[in-house]
Amino acid sequence: MRPVTPLILLAAVLPHSAFAAMPEAAKPSIPVATFSIVARDPATGELGVAVQSHWFSVGSVVAWAEAGVGAVATQSFVEPSYGPKGIALMKRGVAPKEALAQLLAADAQSDVRQERASTPATGTRPKRT
Repeated sequence: MRPVTPLILLAAVLPHSAFAAMPEAAKPSIPVATFSIVARDPATGELGVAVQSHWFSVGSVVAWAEAGVGAVATQSFVEPSYGPKGIALMKRGVAPKEALAQLLAADAQSDVRQERASTPATGTRPKRT
């Protein structure tokens, strides 16, 4: 069995500025973190996406994939539409970097998102600065 080399690992704790802006009642009382991974085997193009979090059942809104098309992970302040929209764009041949750029450009709250995507033929989108 050949190991799959992860191309990117997302590790997120609520950004300080976003956390500070939250109402006191909405702030978690214990430290929380979400970790997502989008991985691609460069030899085969096989993809995987996974998430781990303190928050219950985040897999239904964070991790998205379609065989032969691509994988998307969105976390922090999740925008669940990034998954199906990103997959649809990649299905039409849009590169992961461009697909995520389009989603971010149309999102008024893009500054609180964390996202990555990959296709069988490409790597993941580079980290934003």
